[in-house]
Amino acid sequence: MTRRDLTHFRLIKTVLHRRGPQFALTALALGGFVLAIVSGLAGTPVGSRNFGIVAVWIAWWAVLMLVAVPLFGRGWCSICPIPAPGDWLQRGALLQPATRGLGLGRRWPRATRNMWLQNAAFAVLALFSVVILTQPIVTAVVLLALLFLAVGASLIFERRAFCRYLCPVGGFVGLYSQLAPVELRVKDRAVCAADRQKSCYTGNAAGCGCPWLVYPGALEKNTYCGLCLECLRTCPHDNIAVNWRSVGADLLQPRGRRLDEAFKALIMLGSAIVYAAVMLGPWGTLKSAAYNIGSGTWLIYALGFLAFVFVVLPGAFLFTVHAGRKLARSAVPLRRAFVHFAYALIPLGLAAWVAFTLSFVFANLSYVWPVLSDPMGWGWDLVGTAGDSWTPYLTQVVPALQTGVLLGGLLWSGVTVRRIALEGRSQHPVFPLTLPVMAFCLVITLGLLGLLVG
Repeated sequence: MTRRDLTHFRLIKTVLHRRGPQFALTALALGGFVLAIVSGLAGTPVGSRNFGIVAVWIAWWAVLMLVAVPLFGRGWCSICPIPAPGDWLQRGALLQPATRGLGLGRRWPRATRNMWLQNAAFAVLALFSVVILTQPIVTAVVLLALLFLAVGASLIFERRAFCRYLCPVGGFVGLYSQLAPVELRVKDRAVCAADRQKSCYTGNAAGCGCPWLVYPGALEKNTYCGLCLECLRTCPHDNIAVNWRSVGADLLQPRGRRLDEAFKALIMLGSAIVYAAVMLGPWGTLKSAAYNIGSGTWLIYALGFLAFVFVVLPGAFLFTVHAGRKLARSAVPLRRAFVHFAYALIPLGLAAWVAFTLSFVFANLSYVWPVLSDPMGWGWDLVGTAGDSWTPYLTQVVPALQTGVLLGGLLWSGVTVRRIALEGRSQHPVFPLTLPVMAFCLVITLGLLGLLVG
C-alpha cells in the first residue's frame, strides 16, 4: 500500500499544527448549528423554507456523504460543533491545550466501550427519521438533545466519551472512514515504543492527550481516530503523519475486526435499504406508517424496521457465510467468518448511502438559496435570493450516477470479499467460500437499483 505523508508539505504542516484554522471552522459550524436550532424552534414550520431542515438535511448531509466521508473520513469530526462546548468547559479554555477546567473525569464503563450504544442510538433516530427530516421543531429538539448529551458527557466522563461511545453520527462516519484515502498514523512505531512519556496520549504543554482515548502508536485504522490533530501537536519527535493512501486500506486489517463493527455495517446497509423504500419507494402506506408516530401502523413499521436491520438482514448474511463455509468445507469458525466477511459490505453500504443521497440532494438543493436570505421564513431577503424558485438539478444525470455508484460499490465489495478470503490462503478454496457472499451483495445491489433508479 502506497502512502504519501501530507505533512512533508510545509504549508499543510503549518496549517494542521495551528489551532486557529480548526477553531475558526468549528466556530463557524457551531454558529450554523445554533441557527438551525433557533430556526427550528422559532421559524416557519414549513420544512422547505426553514434553515434547520434545509441546512442540516440537505446541505450538510450532501457535503458529509458526497465529499467529507468518502474523501476525508473522520474529517467532519475534527470540526464538529456538537462536542465543542463540552470540550471548552472540560479544558476551561477555547484554544489553550492544557488548562484545568470543569468535569469529574470519570472513566467510561468498560462494558460499553464499543459501538453497541452507537448502533442503538442510530436505530432510535432512524425510527423517527421521516418526522425529523420534515419537521423543523423536531430537528431542533434532536440537535438540542445531542448537544446536551455531549456537554453532559464531557462534565462527567473523561475526554470525548460522547464522540467515542454515544454519537450516532460518529459511529456512522467512523465505519465508513475506513474507506477514505486520508489517515493519521505514526511514522515509525519504534520511536513510539522507545518514548516513555507517551505525550500523544497523556498530553503536554503543546497539546491535549488524545481526546478520543486512542494511543496513536497502536493505531491501525480510522474508525476511532477523530482527526482532532492533538497528537500531531504533542508528539515531541515529529512522528505523526497525515497520509494520503490507497482507498479502503483499513478493510484489510484482520486484527482490527470486531462483532460490533460487523453489525454496524449490516445496520447501516439495512437502514439505507429501508430509507430508500420509505422515502423513494412506491408504497404510500409505508411512508404514512413511518410518519404517523405513536399509531398502530407506526408501531408495526418500527418493529419491522428493527427486525429487518437487527435480525433479518444479519441472519440472511449469517446463512450466506455459513453456506460458503459448507461449500468450501472450511474449518474457520462461523462467528469469525461472519465478522470478517461483514467488512466487505462496507463499500456497498457507503455506495447505498451515496446513491440515496444523490436521489434527493440535487432535487432539493435549490431550497438552499431562499433559506440563505430568509432562514426563519419571516419574509426577509438578506442576500437577494428569497424569491428564487425551486429548480431540480441534474434530473437526467442522477439515475446514471446512482447506477454507477451502486455498481462500483458492488465491485469494490466483491474484490474485498476475495481479498478477505485469501487471508486464509491454502486452508480452503476461495471461489466456493466467496460465491454466496458475492451473491448476497448482488441481490442487495439489484434491490437498491430497483428502489433508487427504478
